[in-house]
Amino acid sequence: MTDTLSVPLRDFGNLEIDAFMTPQELSIVFFAQLAVILVACRVVGWLGKRFLGQPQVVGEMIAGVCLGPSLFGLLAPELQSLIFPKESQPILFVGAQLAVGLYMFIVGLTFDTSHFVSRAKSAAAVSISGIAFPFVCAFLITPWLLQTPGLFHDKLATWEAQLFMGACIAITAFPMLARIIHEKGLSKSPLGTLALSAGAIDDAGAWCVLAIVLASFGGGPMVAIAAIGGAFIFAIFMGLFGRKLTAPLAKMMERDGGISEISLAYVLIAFALCAFAMDIAGIHAVFGGFVLGAVMPKGKFSETLREKLEPVTAVLLLPLFFTYSGLHTQLTLVNTWNLFFIALVILAVSIAAKGLACYAAARLTGEDNRTAMGIGALMNARGLMELIILNIGLQRGIIEPALFSIMVVMAIVTTLMAGPLFELVYGRHARATGLLPETTKQT
Repeated sequence: MTDTLSVPLRDFGNLEIDAFMTPQELSIVFFAQLAVILVACRVVGWLGKRFLGQPQVVGEMIAGVCLGPSLFGLLAPELQSLIFPKESQPILFVGAQLAVGLYMFIVGLTFDTSHFVSRAKSAAAVSISGIAFPFVCAFLITPWLLQTPGLFHDKLATWEAQLFMGACIAITAFPMLARIIHEKGLSKSPLGTLALSAGAIDDAGAWCVLAIVLASFGGGPMVAIAAIGGAFIFAIFMGLFGRKLTAPLAKMMERDGGISEISLAYVLIAFALCAFAMDIAGIHAVFGGFVLGAVMPKGKFSETLREKLEPVTAVLLLPLFFTYSGLHTQLTLVNTWNLFFIALVILAVSIAAKGLACYAAARLTGEDNRTAMGIGALMNARGLMELIILNIGLQRGIIEPALFSIMVVMAIVTTLMAGPLFELVYGRHARATGLLPETTKQT
């Protein structure tokens, strides 16, 4: 078995790559990519904060798109191909999965289950509404979209396309939502917990629907059965035994006076196993990470663990995912008035369907008007999970590059507007009335 990968002839500085790229040469390319990715994410993230008031994570998402063919590849195609050769993308893919999985584990560490229990009714109502109404809208507009060639696979049935579009419109960017909530100081607030709870249910439902589409589109019925059944069994097991199995870690911390290397190793092994379980079931590694984090002992243990893992995860790893997605986004494909009109319709329907449904559900379950508007604004952020589901759809041949790019535009716009809209309808008033401290970072 050869240890090389066949690639076109390239010249990377002093690196001469002939007919093959060896693991060492892949390593050289990867570290060059990593430097470019980190610089781009820092610069674009800073610009987004400075001039648009956006969280760092939103700037990182835009930076990922900029590094792809939509900007970097358009302005300097040879240089872009040199830094990001196709043969290196499997490495970025693995790094991206590690990033989002580990980040969602950190989110789970801060998840306040007591708030979830106290607001379970509101969370369930917001989530169900935030899934049902977008699906209704998707079922109405998808037959019209199918009339335009080059958006969906030719052999895709109408109902399959409707289910996929419904999942795309209904999904909430759970990791993105969590990071926005964290940066706005809402992590331990009732509103933040309500939004995270509803977002978690939304995403789980969307992944189950996606599993059904994949099963009908050639994956076989076992794909849907394994995904839905596996997720249910995993959630029940972790709910019943997760806390008991992880409780000794907190005792080890008390005994050692901190989280030791062996305790950290146990945690990372458990994370890898949970991510593996959800990935092999067909849901996604992020849910394995989140559920594990949610059942971990709370208090000093979870806070210390988060302090150890969060900087490397957020600063070093997460940008890999945004770049991997950006490398598959070609906004230049939206190059006709018809496609531009389709993009506007999808954007308008997505915003209205998700935001209005979540707002109405929150109001009907007793939330005040400002809280309900804040929920509607936050639930409209789709960035991270939308990119994941779109990548799966593109890789499996469900959608074509043109629709992929249109949906990426929708993901970016809805995520960009989430923070400012939340500040407008809730954040400023909450700080003025003392519901949020004045020292909260206003992103």
